[in-house]
Amino acid sequence: MSEQQQNRARLHREYDRVWGNWPGWGALAAVNHTSVGLRFIVTGLVFFLIGGVLSMLMRTQLALPEQDIIGPELYNQLFTMHGTLMMFLFAIPVLEGVAMYLIPKMIGARDLPFPRVGAMGYYCYLFGGLIILSSMALSIAPDSGWFMYTPLSSSTYSPGPGSDFWLLGITFVEISSVSGAIELLVAILRTRSNGMSLTRMPIFCWYIMVMALMIIVGFPPLILASILLELERAAGFVFFEVAGGGDPLLWQHLFWLFGHPEVYIIFLPAAGIVSTLLPVFAQRPIVGYRWLVLAVITMGFISFGLWVHHMFTVGIPQLAQAFFSLASMLVAIPTAIQIFAWLATLWTGRVVWSLPMLWILGFLIIFVAGGLTGVMLALVPFNWQVHDTHFVVAHMHYVLVGGMLFPLIAGLYYWLPHVSGRMPSELLGRWAFWLVFVGFNMTFLLMHVTGLLGMPRRIYTYQAGLGWDWLNLLSSIGGFVMAMGVGMLIVDLLLHFRFGRLAPRNPWNADTLEWAVDMPVTTYNFISLPDIGSRHPLWDDRQLPERLESGQGGLVEIQADRRVTWGSDAVTGQVREVVHVPSNSWLPLQTGVLLAVVCLGLLTKFYWVALGASLLALLVILRWSWHNGGHPLAAPLRDDDPQDPPLHSRTCDGPGRWGMLSTLLANGSLFACLLFGWFYFWTVSPQWQVPAQAPLSATPLLLAGLLLSAAALLYHRLTVRLCRGQAQGLAGGLWLCTALGLGHSLVILWLMLDAQLTPRSLAHDAVLAVMLGYLLFHGVLATLLTLLQALRVQLGYVGVRLPYEPMVLRPLWSYTLGVFWIALAGFILMPMAW
Repeated sequence: MSEQQQNRARLHREYDRVWGNWPGWGALAAVNHTSVGLRFIVTGLVFFLIGGVLSMLMRTQLALPEQDIIGPELYNQLFTMHGTLMMFLFAIPVLEGVAMYLIPKMIGARDLPFPRVGAMGYYCYLFGGLIILSSMALSIAPDSGWFMYTPLSSSTYSPGPGSDFWLLGITFVEISSVSGAIELLVAILRTRSNGMSLTRMPIFCWYIMVMALMIIVGFPPLILASILLELERAAGFVFFEVAGGGDPLLWQHLFWLFGHPEVYIIFLPAAGIVSTLLPVFAQRPIVGYRWLVLAVITMGFISFGLWVHHMFTVGIPQLAQAFFSLASMLVAIPTAIQIFAWLATLWTGRVVWSLPMLWILGFLIIFVAGGLTGVMLALVPFNWQVHDTHFVVAHMHYVLVGGMLFPLIAGLYYWLPHVSGRMPSELLGRWAFWLVFVGFNMTFLLMHVTGLLGMPRRIYTYQAGLGWDWLNLLSSIGGFVMAMGVGMLIVDLLLHFRFGRLAPRNPWNADTLEWAVDMPVTTYNFISLPDIGSRHPLWDDRQLPERLESGQGGLVEIQADRRVTWGSDAVTGQVREVVHVPSNSWLPLQTGVLLAVVCLGLLTKFYWVALGASLLALLVILRWSWHNGGHPLAAPLRDDDPQDPPLHSRTCDGPGRWGMLSTLLANGSLFACLLFGWFYFWTVSPQWQVPAQAPLSATPLLLAGLLLSAAALLYHRLTVRLCRGQAQGLAGGLWLCTALGLGHSLVILWLMLDAQLTPRSLAHDAVLAVMLGYLLFHGVLATLLTLLQALRVQLGYVGVRLPYEPMVLRPLWSYTLGVFWIALAGFILMPMAW
């Protein structure tokens, strides 16, 4: 063995020791992005199969008229659970799992910046999904539809616990999705390899970055709606009851504020897969890179102006209908830009028609057809005619299955050698494609016709002689043909890991960095990190993988057994710091289990159990945050610490600060939706009632505001001085901030207890109670975290050489101050003026 080979083997042993997963049950403590991403993908595929079985049961019931194989109650449960599994437990989690697996490899990083957050997100997703599924096993599944429209989902019309399972489980899953989006966004912006500017970033990263931003802004409306509805069901608060001044249409607004962007959240990563694979199999760069980036950003922006597209028949003003109809048609422009760029790439390249390309071809055919019916539905008169018919069901499946499932399977076959080190089977893969393609079109193309013939959606049977009989029979046969194709795909995957042909390095002659790693992939991706000088590193430098593996890149030697990767400038990609990331830990699993116990306690009405589990979860999370920065178990000060670039915990602007800003963006979206609901009630609710006497006094609120302002301004001044190297009075200042924050929180708490609110009878008071709870939560959180920083200063974990953690906390104080004064103006002062 040569000296170079010995050195390479030594490096691999060292990296396996530091980055490897623990053996046996210790694998549950793994936090690296490869393991977590694969867990998301596998779990999502399992949920997909369960959802597919439910759909086959429904198609069996509808195959012939007047059948009673499945009764109406069970059919409603199947319908609700099928939509929930596919939309919430399959599509988004699987795509986030793919992104978690690929993004660090594509940007030349060893891991995501917050790996323990990703691991906790997976356990929240898993336990949330199991909670929802358990309702079906217990025969108490929700039956109000996967959109849970009020008042059908209220305690009056759904008195059992089924809706509670949905609301709590989905909230659990949505928090997982938001945490994953935050991690992906910060990874793309702040951990790219040296020299990878935004203009050199793989096109897939642009799609994922926009998707992450859309999740951060688009998922909080549903989280808020779920919280409000659960408060109404469990505590009797009035939000969607007209008699108390509420409005059931507010649920539809909040749901579709999430629901329509979700369509594009699902589509964008799948389109990113297409934009990544097409250049590889056309053997030329993608046509119109900058146009594609502009189209993706535009689509993400426009998608938030389409939610009323789903509400044309509820009685909204005609001017609003015209606006949202125009916006719904306008989104076809960025979609068309992408399709023309894909076609131009194929037209000008030398296309290799391998197995992944077959699935992409199926995607192009089906998605374009679905897009055309989407433009038809954007026209208000046509929408009125086919609303709530099978035409809408067919359109939705053409867009979502064609727009997501086909590219996902193409990507699965394309990146399968990455995981297994083996090539996929062309024969079985082609059989699976044709069965799925033919079965899908047989099922849903005919449903356009049944919809135009007037067949409503969500019915469990129908009379004979209406002209739907033979169409439904063929649709059901097509569903089973598609199921056979999915079964063929599963058989192919199972055989692949045992009998697949060994794959060479970079078997598709791809241009992106994920093919520069070993196959099967390691937990650390790269022995050394690359310098990037172009958008197609593997086409421009064929020897790059060998040079990186032999240690000719950056951050080669392991120091202090730390897991590290580059931290780079968000625009230029130039290295700014060395990011040290946490290693294997049981904390994410412990947190996920305790949060699951909280949900179960709420479901079973054992509120003391839920409270106890909440407090334990808080303690675990605080312990998690304590082992950070300069803590001896994280990155304590050492004489041999790198200086140029420094460790990120020695700076004032590391990934954690960007994570905090992203989290507050999601938080701000939730608060904006609460404010939207408040003004919606004032202006639209048919029986809105205002108490004769204002329940909240302005004087204590002003006192709370002054205390909070003093705390936030003092904290800002302390952190500015700390980053300038001045730590005099830092500990005392933090203790004073803690005292001021505590005073603010106590005033808010006193207001909540003293106010004569009647949230069980008035929507006005119910919203005020939620607003006060929101302000109290943020005041207590900022105070508690500042208390921890004061303790860390005294222990030497924070100081002039370790200024990072107080800077991470500073945006929280600014946000808490901002939302307080906005709440005071919007919830108290403006209603007084009216």
